[in-house]
Amino acid sequence: VQLQASGGGLVQAGDSLRLSCAASGGRLSAYVVAWFRQAPKKEREFVGAIMRWGAGEQYEDSVKGRFTISRDNAKNTVHLQMRGLTPEDTAVYHCAAGTPAFSAAAASRMYNTWGQGTLVTVSS
Repeated sequence: VQLQASGGGLVQAGDSLRLSCAASGGRLSAYVVAWFRQAPKKEREFVGAIMRWGAGEQYEDSVKGRFTISRDNAKNTVHLQMRGLTPEDTAVYHCAAGTPAFSAAAASRMYNTWGQGTLVTVSS
């Protein structure tokens, strides 16, 4: 499966933005899909993941209650809805697909397919 991330842009603090991760060459519903982000001069960090077969989602603490990951299986796409954005959310966001267990879904090494990044810039 190949992934294509899109939807990034320049927004103001407090705004919302929706990122999309579209798949080709396979059914995204067969994979755990995670979002990671990397801010300038910082290491890549886990944002959240949506498990397979309705097994739920998990989120990094700083985005809980603000970010939501969902599937659109008809469009073979996963979305990351971001609300209440702050300048600290500024980063390049990547989606990734793999088959980790719930307990391992935050580990980037568990994903073997990555999309290119999409830049989110939040101004204060």
